[in-house]
Amino acid sequence: MQIRTLTALECTKLLTANRVGRLACAKDGQPYIVPIHYAHADNHLYAFSMPGKKIEWMRANPLVSVQVDERGEGRGWRSVVVDGRYEELPDRVGHKLERDHAWSLLSKHSDWWEPGALKPVAPPVADSAPHVFFRILIVAVSGREAQD
Repeated sequence: MQIRTLTALECTKLLTANRVGRLACAKDGQPYIVPIHYAHADNHLYAFSMPGKKIEWMRANPLVSVQVDERGEGRGWRSVVVDGRYEELPDRVGHKLERDHAWSLLSKHSDWWEPGALKPVAPPVADSAPHVFFRILIVAVSGREAQD
C-alpha cells in the first residue's frame, strides 16, 4: 500500500463530490465530532442544523475542522481535512444573499434538510428555535490517498 498527498485541486474535487463530512469543534478543552450534510462552493462548506450542541459550541469557539473521506478499490481510500471558521448566516437583514445562496446549494440534493432538522427524540421543535444556516470558511485543506 502506498500513501500519497492529494493536491489542492484533488482535495477540492473530493469535497465537491461528497455531501457528508465529520465536523469537529471544541469547547472548554473538550472536543466534539458529529456528521453533517454539506454543500461545497466558493471556498466554503454550507450546512443547516437545528439549534443544539454543535451550534452552541461553534458559537463559543468558531475554529472547526471537517473531515471527508471516500473508500477506494480494495483497501484504498482518500481523505480530506478542512481547517476552518464557523460563520452563522442569521435570518436578518444583511445576510439574505448568503442564506439564499446556502439554501440554493443545499436544496440541489433531495432531502437536504432532514439530517439537520430531525432530532433523535420525538418532542416537537418550538417555533422559538429556528433552523440555523451556517458555513465553514475553508482556511486550510489537506488530503491523503492510500492505494494498493
